[in-house]
Amino acid sequence: MSKYRTKLGVVLLCTAAVLAGCSGNGGSNGNSTSIPPSSQSDSAAAPTTAAANASNAAGAPEKATYKDNDYAADWTKENPTMIRFNGATASVEGSGAKANDKSVAITSPGTYVLSGAWDDGQISVDVAKTETVHLVLNGTQLHSSDSAPIYIKEADKAIITLQEGTKNSISDGETYASADNADDEPNAAVFSKADLTVNGTGSLVVHGNYNNGLTSKDDLKLTGGTIEVHAADDGIMGRDLVAVKDGTITIDAGGDGIKTTNDTEASKGNIAIEGGVFTIKAGSDGMQSAAAIRIDGGTYAIVSGGGSASGAAKTTDAKQGMGGSRSSAQQAANADTPSAKAVKAASSIAVFAGTFTLDSADDALHSNGSIAIAGGEMKINSGDDGIHADTSIEITGGTIDIAKSYEGIESSEVTISGGDIHLVSSDDGVNISGGNDGSSVGGRPGQNRFSSTASGKLAIKGGSLTVDAAGDGLDSNGSIVMTGGTVIVYGPTTNNNGALDYDGTFNLSGGTLIAAGSSGMAMAPSEDSGQMSVVMTFPQTQAAGSLIQLKDGEGKVVASVTPAKAYQTVVISSPELQKDKTLTFFSGETKVVDFTITGSVTWLNESGVTTSRNAGPGGGGMGGGRGGAGGDRTRP
Repeated sequence: MSKYRTKLGVVLLCTAAVLAGCSGNGGSNGNSTSIPPSSQSDSAAAPTTAAANASNAAGAPEKATYKDNDYAADWTKENPTMIRFNGATASVEGSGAKANDKSVAITSPGTYVLSGAWDDGQISVDVAKTETVHLVLNGTQLHSSDSAPIYIKEADKAIITLQEGTKNSISDGETYASADNADDEPNAAVFSKADLTVNGTGSLVVHGNYNNGLTSKDDLKLTGGTIEVHAADDGIMGRDLVAVKDGTITIDAGGDGIKTTNDTEASKGNIAIEGGVFTIKAGSDGMQSAAAIRIDGGTYAIVSGGGSASGAAKTTDAKQGMGGSRSSAQQAANADTPSAKAVKAASSIAVFAGTFTLDSADDALHSNGSIAIAGGEMKINSGDDGIHADTSIEITGGTIDIAKSYEGIESSEVTISGGDIHLVSSDDGVNISGGNDGSSVGGRPGQNRFSSTASGKLAIKGGSLTVDAAGDGLDSNGSIVMTGGTVIVYGPTTNNNGALDYDGTFNLSGGTLIAAGSSGMAMAPSEDSGQMSVVMTFPQTQAAGSLIQLKDGEGKVVASVTPAKAYQTVVISSPELQKDKTLTFFSGETKVVDFTITGSVTWLNESGVTTSRNAGPGGGGMGGGRGGAGGDRTRP
């Protein structure tokens, strides 16, 4: 991706000053400033404002709440019961627990300190629903050949403390004696039917050879420690909640890395993370929430489904059905493919902070509802969409680098008012369509691919967006509205796509837009836009790296760009382009043509101003509208 950043070569000048501030929300007032494009207008809003906007947009859940005992790791003053293991035997010193053959039964609330190695046995906790049990792993190695080594049958809450300076391990067998039970419980190496918290500063390695690694049927909270989980299926699961405050967490799971499952009770089934360091390798989804995901910090390295290199091959039916649907053969092939997204939620995802390195066979960020990004740094490689939401995506801040994707950003509505976004896509860069993409939570991959939606909208209000697309650069099966920000599009090199593609209108009243690509389906902003645009079409394709400049009568550069890909048509719009202003178009240092801006859209070729070719549905297309519901545009 960095090679495209270094080749941007964008120099947008207001008179003699850098045209950075002109791409904000100032419309066409032409005010100049030296503020960098990535910090203009809406994108410069205070983090608290951005966070509030994201919270509203995504319907983000509140942060998880923690009690004092979620952090309490000091047990020395609690008169604990000591449980010691020595190979095949277990002994108890104190009250509340009883050792019997291959089991230790804890039947009273209190603190229990575990130490030593147990070859084959189970610790069970069965106390009143109002009581709390505190288990301290003080250098413990537990194994059960046919069940969960730690099984919390009943309690209000169980707390597992990883004693400072100790190494602990828990493992189970590949088969359970309870496998024929209707509920298949327990089904994890650490299994709790009560709320479960893991804290402390020691380490724990969990091997869930039967099914899951660490599971709670209620809330699961992690507030510290170094935790490593290897699981045949899901790594860490909480039915009602998974919340992480801190810790170093490594997961290698055959199924999902982190997961919640409660999809029937309001305000439950969420994942809420405030900090921690995560390394997740998942055969299916890296994180999957039955409801919402909220991330306020942390560092994440997630590989799902084998990574982007394992993504299914993508094809299109030459824009069949205005949404550019994927082929029926591809849909059939994907129908049996398990979900392999990096971060997935059923209702919403909200990111306020954090550092993310995501490598996914399927979408990197996926929500069946909405996604809001207010901060953080993301590096994404996706075998499908970089960021996908069925309903809406709102980006108010953060740095997003999508180095590989099929479609970079996709939803029914996308709003960008801040942030610094760079994306590379093998199809559309930003795609506005309706419906769901069939790879959603509970959905069948490949079914019901996005379709045309007249109400869909791409709104660009601020921030910086750079698109390198093999398909359409900005593709809206509805409308586009741009009031601020900086948008650079290196669009397609083939004539069956365009750098800009919309079915309704593209109303441009502020900001800076440069879109370079092929000419066969080229479009410009709508004729009734409040800001002027210039469209230059060359008789032949121009090589990548060919400098383009607009200069005024005094020789001052008004706009300059060096496209990183071959192109034949270039669209340029900025507040400096005023009606009746005379400019000169240069290719490199060679003068191409003098022209005067005649209206909101001035069409040019090497001979000068040409007749406007606004036959498209929004009044900006070279080749007219789409034929019927799914026909391609054709050149005049």
